[in-house]
Amino acid sequence: MTWRIHLILILLLVFGAVIIGRLFFLQIENHSFYKALAQGQQKLFTKVIGERGTISVQDKNGNLYKVALNKEWPFLYVSPEQDKFKEADIETISSQLGEILSLDKNSLREKLSRKSLYEVIKTRLTDEELEKVRGLGNKGLYIGKEKGRYYPYERFLSQVIGFVGGEGGGQYGIEEYWEDVLRGKEEIVESKKEPAGYFFFSEPPEAGSDIVLTIDYNLQYQSEKLLSGAEKELNIEGGQIIILDSNTGKIVSLANSPGFDPNEYQKYAKRGDLDVFKNGAVQSIFEPGSVFKPITMASALNEGKITPFTAFTDTGSVKIGGRTIYNYDNRVWGKKTMTEVLERSINTGAVFAQSQISHNTFLNYIEKFGIFELTNVGLPGEVFSQNKELKKGYEINFATASFGQGIEMTPLQLLRAYSAISNEGKLVKPYIVEKIAKEGKIIKTIEGEQSKEGIISEEVSSKLSAMLVSVIENGFAKSAKIDGYYVAGKTGTAQVAWSALGIKKEGYSDKTTQSFIGFFPAFKPKFLVLVKLDNPAARTAEYSALPIFRKLAKYIIDYYQIPPDYE
Repeated sequence: MTWRIHLILILLLVFGAVIIGRLFFLQIENHSFYKALAQGQQKLFTKVIGERGTISVQDKNGNLYKVALNKEWPFLYVSPEQDKFKEADIETISSQLGEILSLDKNSLREKLSRKSLYEVIKTRLTDEELEKVRGLGNKGLYIGKEKGRYYPYERFLSQVIGFVGGEGGGQYGIEEYWEDVLRGKEEIVESKKEPAGYFFFSEPPEAGSDIVLTIDYNLQYQSEKLLSGAEKELNIEGGQIIILDSNTGKIVSLANSPGFDPNEYQKYAKRGDLDVFKNGAVQSIFEPGSVFKPITMASALNEGKITPFTAFTDTGSVKIGGRTIYNYDNRVWGKKTMTEVLERSINTGAVFAQSQISHNTFLNYIEKFGIFELTNVGLPGEVFSQNKELKKGYEINFATASFGQGIEMTPLQLLRAYSAISNEGKLVKPYIVEKIAKEGKIIKTIEGEQSKEGIISEEVSSKLSAMLVSVIENGFAKSAKIDGYYVAGKTGTAQVAWSALGIKKEGYSDKTTQSFIGFFPAFKPKFLVLVKLDNPAARTAEYSALPIFRKLAKYIIDYYQIPPDYE
């Protein structure tokens, strides 16, 4: 009997030792492993990024308009591992959701069959979709909420703003270039999953900074409206309108045609229409045509080789080597002054002015005017042309460049060059971001810059401004005249080279780029305006870009209540 009791005690001791050993193994020896395993089932560690900063524009009174912000969107997700859908349920749910959400049923079946705790079905549900999903009443369909980028004004300022792509990073425009400023701080945070299936995150990471652009809402709206009208009335293939504060370089309007809705950027990407995302003001180069003639005149005037009254005799053409340069419409003008050369846009007169200075001197002035360098405006993908053909030094290339053919630049480069004419000879640096704010407080203000030394003298700037006023008062640009104001400006109608159209062929096509640059009030200018239209259904800029400029100039004068120059 005693030996039986001893045996039982020994067995109990052995069994207890095994239990204690097992507990020691689980709770002490492998504590970390099993703790991590439990947390892996109950908790989720996720990379979270702080809320993205907003992008705003303003009006002349300082009122802000948020053009890029964050919005809370409902999304639909499932937890197949938790709910263990039956085959019949998978078939029913995938069929119902496919119809409501316009999704592929096979893809839905695959997601519902996975051994996963969390599968997103669709993000950014519309109110109608949300109502229909809730109406299904199916167990296992969960509605969550997430914040995403939203552009309330849709196509407004689209190429300037850009968009936030599927990976959460900025693409194109301000969203891309200022990504480091806008993007919130990135952290790994712990989340908890409750029985209802909702995730609760800890305190969100630090948010990104807000950006306020130099763009004036009302001027941008008018610019885009005028370009939209040109799409219908002139059948333009594209175009830009840029309005620049001629004293500071602040860009108050930068409009592109055609635009796009950044809320639906995927639609354009799917059909391969990526060019619509590009900002033509800084990402496309063109030959400007006669609108470049004032730059040629500025160079010769500043060197003292011509005056506004220097005369030459036009015979309708000029021979350079084996090539002959003609005036528009083969016109012959006879004896004309340099002022009249601009008034009548005489090609041979521009060639004469350029011939009064050396080729190297002309190249140096083009470089000083900023044509061979980026503007560094603060937008991504900015380009500039090396103008290699011009730099080869052939006389014919300098002759055609004098009236804006065979020389390339971006629209913003050209407008910046004009700032030296309007701004007493000093070149401004264009900029488009004015303020950076954090939690409602301004942490950085950006101001304009001017070249320390004038590219041309104040005297030459004044003389050339008067010549450009004469273009409006007495020349081909009379329709730009605004009663009570002196307006300075120049038209340009340039042929488009075959190479610019992606065709390997020498010479020029029948397509044209038509533009006008003007500033006002001419002798104390406040704004520089460029209107550039790609292949409009009009013979010259006089009938396309010029009327648009006048409408916009009149709006600006009324909007800012600019006092008249004379009664």
